[in-house]
Amino acid sequence: MTWPYKEESLRWLVHAQDEFADADELRRRGRFYLALFHFQQAAEKALKSYLYLTMRSKEEVFTTHSLEDLLQKVRAIDRDFREVKKAKKLDEYSIRARYPDSLPGRIPSRYFNDPQEAEEAMLLAKGILGLVERKIEGIVP
Repeated sequence: MTWPYKEESLRWLVHAQDEFADADELRRRGRFYLALFHFQQAAEKALKSYLYLTMRSKEEVFTTHSLEDLLQKVRAIDRDFREVKKAKKLDEYSIRARYPDSLPGRIPSRYFNDPQEAEEAMLLAKGILGLVERKIEGIVP
């Protein structure tokens, strides 16, 4: 079988892997608000990588940033992604961890200060990234 968007898929996957590594470094340094955002981004890019690999036409371009929306598309292709739970939690960090007006009266860089929360986000993103990596390895020789 040919994969028309294989190269694009692999570009997104490498970027997701790099972003995950950077997020984990930020987590270890105690920069939790940035780590939370980048864990969400790594998971998003990993799912988009899988979608690029499995799509057949340019008309299937996806513009959402929501992990829940992306997972809905991915689950329609591969039932194994039904095991991914709690992705909605990562979606919360896409906006709230970046913009002061998303938390009225609070500052994201000070509000998101829980190492346990960052650890949970890391594990969620790691699970999504790992599943995508295994799936792509099984498709792309």
